[in-house]
Amino acid sequence: MTTPATDHHATPTAITRTTATARSAAPSPAPDPRPYYARAADTMTALIASVPADAFDRPTPCDGWDVRALVGHVLDGARRFAELGEGGAGTRMRAPAVPTGLPDDAAAWTGAYASARAGLAAVWADDALLDAPFTLPWGDVPGRVALSGCLLDTVTHCWDLARALGGDAVRELDQELAEYTLAFAGDAVPAERRPVPGPFGPVRPAPEGADAYGRLAAWLGRDAA
Repeated sequence: MTTPATDHHATPTAITRTTATARSAAPSPAPDPRPYYARAADTMTALIASVPADAFDRPTPCDGWDVRALVGHVLDGARRFAELGEGGAGTRMRAPAVPTGLPDDAAAWTGAYASARAGLAAVWADDALLDAPFTLPWGDVPGRVALSGCLLDTVTHCWDLARALGGDAVRELDQELAEYTLAFAGDAVPAERRPVPGPFGPVRPAPEGADAYGRLAAWLGRDAA
């Protein structure tokens, strides 16, 4: 899951603006998150493919994670959600694991992620899984909510990776996808109930004129400036 930095210096007005945009950006949640996940995975695939060999040690907006750790987390997440669906109703999600044996080579990581996302898509093509119960670290939820959590993680890390890569990567992100994900995050990650320590910090103010990804990052407790 995402690991944003924490900051308690947000102004009440800015936080109110961020909260409002998080909860009114788009219908939340979509009945079927699979098309959104496919778009997010397409974006992530393109980003991973563009990582230069000398960029795997670059820091990312995820506190303590470099590009290598972030991409490994995303790869493992796709594998975990595929395994969750394979287990069927009542399955408990396994703990995270760090992928090993991959060189600092974009083609190797892209191939591994392509395989993982294809496996996830194949398993979750079964419509019955959307309403089947699953046990995740944050509780028992239907499959559509579980998969929406995977979507949230993937979209957020697209922004992380794009920021680490720089250039035009952030500007080329799918804004409509981020708007939907922001609306889901407003319901799934409420500002009032965030354990400390936990994967999400307090809501931060979104910069004036921030795009959907910047507002999503601020909602999840990150510095989007």
